Amino acid sequence: MSLVLLANFATLPLMNLKYKRLLIKLSGEQLAGQHDGGIDTKLITWIASELKKATDAGAQVVVVVGGGNYARGNQLSGGGIQLTTAHYVGMLATVMNAMTLSDVFNASGLPTRALCHLVDEKVADIYTYRRAINHLQKGRVVVVGGGIGRPYFTTDTSTVNLALELECDLVCKATKVDGVYDRDPAKFDDATKIDEMTFQQAVGDDAIKVMDKAALGLAMEEHKPIMIFDLMTEDNIRRAAAGETVGTLIS
Repeated sequence: MSLVLLANFATLPLMNLKYKRLLIKLSGEQLAGQHDGGIDTKLITWIASELKKATDAGAQVVVVVGGGNYARGNQLSGGGIQLTTAHYVGMLATVMNAMTLSDVFNASGLPTRALCHLVDEKVADIYTYRRAINHLQKGRVVVVGGGIGRPYFTTDTSTVNLALELECDLVCKATKVDGVYDRDPAKFDDATKIDEMTFQQAVGDDAIKVMDKAALGLAMEEHKPIMIFDLMTEDNIRRAAAGETVGTLIS
């Protein structure tokens, strides 16, 4: 696909959306693209084009970013580095991603604001509920960095927490696979994709590792549906907003 400025993209007509406000979780590793670390701006420009299809159709979008392309808290601890310190370093890595995503999205013609925990306003706008809602109502994508600003919460758990706070209709976890399988498709040729499953199945099956159990448990308690799908399949985000099961729906 040619990577061009989104200002040149035709605007899609408004459509009836089942999920009008989406929270999309992107991992840091995904943002690195073909690189060993850092970010792949060509890939992020393409992601912006996919998000714009959803916003042009009338969806409001929140993006939560991981930080594994720069630092992972659990891997940093030890050798004198306290685990709490390591978690904060990992959260700061997500702030770096939120700042750069916001710049690339805006440069691509997708109005975006980065809202972050753990920073002062010389670095990025500080996350508040009212500020996030105001941006969404004005048609801007909101990229959240810093998780929820506390250690010992994974970005998966932070994602569900923010989806509840911002009253998102659907949590979208974009991955490298096209959904949840009954066992690892990279290891088993006969693995079967599951189109829909209950939270009880997802929490109770130890073979399912698509999201951490604390995040799934929180979503189950609050009846917040989760869609697991392949980030790199064109139109998946817009189709998910329309209610199509583009991967695996956990509800």
